[in-house]
Amino acid sequence: MDWTAIALTARLSGCTALMLLVTGLPLAWWLATTRWRGRLFVEAVVALPLVLPPTVLGYYVLVALGPHGVLGGWYETLAGSRLPFTFGGLLVASSLYSLPFAVQPFTAAFRAVDPRLVEASRSLGASPWHTFWRIVVPLAWPGLLAGMVLSFAHTLGEFGVVLMVGGNIPGVTRTVSIAIYDQVQGLDYAGAGRTSLFLLVVSFLVLSLTYALQRDLRLGNPAGRD
Repeated sequence: MDWTAIALTARLSGCTALMLLVTGLPLAWWLATTRWRGRLFVEAVVALPLVLPPTVLGYYVLVALGPHGVLGGWYETLAGSRLPFTFGGLLVASSLYSLPFAVQPFTAAFRAVDPRLVEASRSLGASPWHTFWRIVVPLAWPGLLAGMVLSFAHTLGEFGVVLMVGGNIPGVTRTVSIAIYDQVQGLDYAGAGRTSLFLLVVSFLVLSLTYALQRDLRLGNPAGRD
């Protein structure tokens, strides 16, 4: 197996999950609490990667991150380098592609928190920031962890988006899915089979953990108690 590609994919998946935790939490909290009717359009934008072909999303991300794109031009001015075909570019693309896999579980977890507890905390003088971190997050943690696990697992199997934005540079942007494709193209079916089996086992374990966490959330057992 291509252990370099596996290590790179694990690193990309972990960084993507952490980035989505930072950016997805405030977005999910806003979606869960706002009464603005236009939130439906925001939810639709968040869910776009679920139905949009990965190559289409990858193309638009590549254009946006390119030297003539808004984000790409801004980044090149500040950093003096370009994002396409780098790990940083892969991270941006993976975060956008896995966005619904984090934000939707986060939002569902926040909506499951009893609003009376939030109101009680605020009535006792707690600030919104203190209420969020001391009341909401501990009660919603199974859903938050499930969102991180799902986004991690989803990044493991990305192909179209990472190929469009990162290409196939060994040790830099060559992920496991691209390595499997190369092995098949090179008629190395044994190597492709071993790597695919490895991904299958990891994905199964990750999904089992996710369903267990979501079951706790549905049962109203946020602390995982019997």
